[in-house]
Amino acid sequence: MRVFVTGASGFIGSAVTSELISNGHEIIGLARSDESAEAITKAGVSALRGSLEDLDILKKAASEADGVINLGFSQDMSNFAQSALTELKAIETIGEVLKKTNRPFVVASGGPNVSEMIDPNASTVPRVESALKAIELAKHGVRTSVVRSAQCVHDENKVGLIAPLVDIAKKTGVSGYIGDGSNHWSAVHRIDDAHLFCLAIENAPAGSVLQAVAEGAIEIREIAEKIGQHLNLPVKSIPSDEAEKHFGWLSRVIGADLIASSERTQRLINWHPTHPDLFYDMDHGHFFDNI
Repeated sequence: MRVFVTGASGFIGSAVTSELISNGHEIIGLARSDESAEAITKAGVSALRGSLEDLDILKKAASEADGVINLGFSQDMSNFAQSALTELKAIETIGEVLKKTNRPFVVASGGPNVSEMIDPNASTVPRVESALKAIELAKHGVRTSVVRSAQCVHDENKVGLIAPLVDIAKKTGVSGYIGDGSNHWSAVHRIDDAHLFCLAIENAPAGSVLQAVAEGAIEIREIAEKIGQHLNLPVKSIPSDEAEKHFGWLSRVIGADLIASSERTQRLINWHPTHPDLFYDMDHGHFFDNI
């Protein structure tokens, strides 16, 4: 299969392209910079210069592909709403090209809804509208699927949303959590996550929502304690009215209880996570080596 991948040079995207190549697929990766183009070319991917804002480039690439995976998303948290709007326009553009073709279109999605469904009542939440648009395309002859990755996508070198928590702990001298820290985040190893994207492009039923979750309920307090242990810093609760000052943009999710499950996903598409868990990678990998 000839697969067009946006975000191909990213933390998850690079693992997805490697997984696809291992399964015999040909990859065309969207590259926003010369550095990204060089990185994905070295990985055996054909680089296409452009960004999610280059709608004509997206149209042409999608029309020439047997399937599309959208992993591209700007990480500029200072303008998150604009990033979500750019993503939505890109999905609408690609979707128009793929209508009535029955080609697969896999969309990475975020958002606060942790169930294995997309809540239409949450359409005003950034990125949820993109997921709803993808599901709607299934009614128009596109084999769409939405993959919702855990909050903590990790390997031995990097740990998703843990990285900004470490930076905050280093700057403030405290590894913090809100309240009693009994709220939860979920986690998945980067390779297991990538494998789910590969299964989705190959076999996911049209309109399916897939949850890339290996550990569905890790207490935030335990994460803070692990960071404090490695940085040799005190661990303490941050009052709710001080959360934004302490955590910055991360205050929007640090106090959320995001328990998640992948039971339905595992049954639906025969996906089973097998790689190390979050705390193993934090303890035995290289994440803290240079800190």
